[in-house]
Amino acid sequence: MEISIDSSADMNMVIFVVDSKENRKTSVFTTFEKYTIKQNRLSMKKILFIVLLTLCQLMPAQSQNETPASRWSEEKAEAWYARQPWLVGCNYIPATAINQIEMWRDSTFDAAQIDKELGWAHSLGFNTLRVFLSSVVYAHDPDGLKSRMKTFLHISKRHHIKPMFVFFDDCWNEESTYGPQPAPKTGVHNSGWLRDPSVSLRSDTTTLFPQLEKYVKDILTTFRNDHRILMWDLYNEPGNSGHSNQSLPLLRNVFKWAKEVNPSQPVSSGVWYSQLTKLNHFQLTHSDIITYHDYQNATAHKQTLDTLARYHRPLICTEYMARTRGSRFQNILPLLKSRHVAAINWGFVSGKTNTIYAWDTPMPDGKEPKIWFHDIFRQDGTPFSTEEIKFIRSMTKK
Repeated sequence: MEISIDSSADMNMVIFVVDSKENRKTSVFTTFEKYTIKQNRLSMKKILFIVLLTLCQLMPAQSQNETPASRWSEEKAEAWYARQPWLVGCNYIPATAINQIEMWRDSTFDAAQIDKELGWAHSLGFNTLRVFLSSVVYAHDPDGLKSRMKTFLHISKRHHIKPMFVFFDDCWNEESTYGPQPAPKTGVHNSGWLRDPSVSLRSDTTTLFPQLEKYVKDILTTFRNDHRILMWDLYNEPGNSGHSNQSLPLLRNVFKWAKEVNPSQPVSSGVWYSQLTKLNHFQLTHSDIITYHDYQNATAHKQTLDTLARYHRPLICTEYMARTRGSRFQNILPLLKSRHVAAINWGFVSGKTNTIYAWDTPMPDGKEPKIWFHDIFRQDGTPFSTEEIKFIRSMTKK
């Protein structure tokens, strides 16, 4: 920011604040007549005093309005990424949980299952996981959720894995309830997965947003300097399920809340659908690290990488791998590794989420599909494909 003083023919002086980042020149003293300065009536000393006073009044207001100013610089983002190994992992939920509530609720949190499955993840060379939290569990048991997150982080560290956590989500079922969760629907992909927050709560933002702000800030404050956490994914696929730009206010606010806490870990929200231009623009201009989803084949995925490379920030693919759509470990992992892009596939152990079945192809008889859509292991630890396991290990040098 800099100050310039322009004088007109009638000796009126107008003071401008020039914001170089936004390439914007703002008149400070032309809005209100009382601020007009007569050059022949004020000494330069008085003029400088007015300038300094104006700056004191103006700068806090600009700081509040310019969220990108608190975004990590490109240099800081690159330095952080340079300290990481090549990040490889999966979106994770234990096979015994159908959704976020069942994973984190006290009576169904399954530490033994998590420990076993993260051992399998480590055996593949996975060093990160993407894990969804639950505002519903927090609302009923905030201290319990934080305690179980600490348990999860303890288990993860034992297996040399640094997870990222996700706060909000616009995918799948509209409503959630605390307590026992429904049984999986036979052959139906993610039949119990939950949007967070529930759709019925979203119209009353006066009530909802303070509750969500408390949730986000409490979690981030508790873990803001925890080196076991890789980063924070603030909102999964905002605008999905027909929400479109209705998700923008929550997206804006969750970034605001996160930056007010200012965790040591980077924050992001992944772009996933090119037609959501307003949401994409906000995500790409506010995320410390660029994250994205891509379930296309290698040719199309390469085009995505070329496009996102223009933002000059590290890239993390937080969702890929849908075998029947041409996105497989064998064709995507080499591409991502060659670009030093982190690779986080969807699915790990076939379980209650039923993600071995495709999004739009339910199998009412519940038969195991010949080609799994997602997931890598069965619950007994045997893989969907032995060749696929060998390939993953060859890529991670495990």
